[in-house]
Amino acid sequence: MAFSFNVSLEMDFDAAVEKVTETLKAHKFGVLTEINVDIVLKAKMDVDMPRYLILGACNPPIANQMIQADPDIGSVMPCNVLVRDAGNGQVVVAFLDPETVFGLSEQEAIKPILADAKQKLLAVYEDLKTK
Repeated sequence: MAFSFNVSLEMDFDAAVEKVTETLKAHKFGVLTEINVDIVLKAKMDVDMPRYLILGACNPPIANQMIQADPDIGSVMPCNVLVRDAGNGQVVVAFLDPETVFGLSEQEAIKPILADAKQKLLAVYEDLKTK
């Protein structure tokens, strides 16, 4: 079972982060959190690794609907979008599949909300592929 879908971009890491953030915003997603895993691992364990940034993306209307359907769903929110340096001028952007991860909820009312969330993230994914 795939838990994500991804696209590879041929560009500088910082430019890719900017492009992903702008594309998310164009599709009504905000970025609530940024976790620089590479920086954390360097500071805590002196581990060197390529740049690895997790963006916590949120579409407020969808988040509200999900919380209304299952108040405990916040334990796995927001939708993570990973931006990682794959080397050789390639940056991989991996999107959490909402239907797979949030589908762990046993609330039937959440299923159409998750389908909507997935379609919106797939639109971001498609825009990144074509631009």
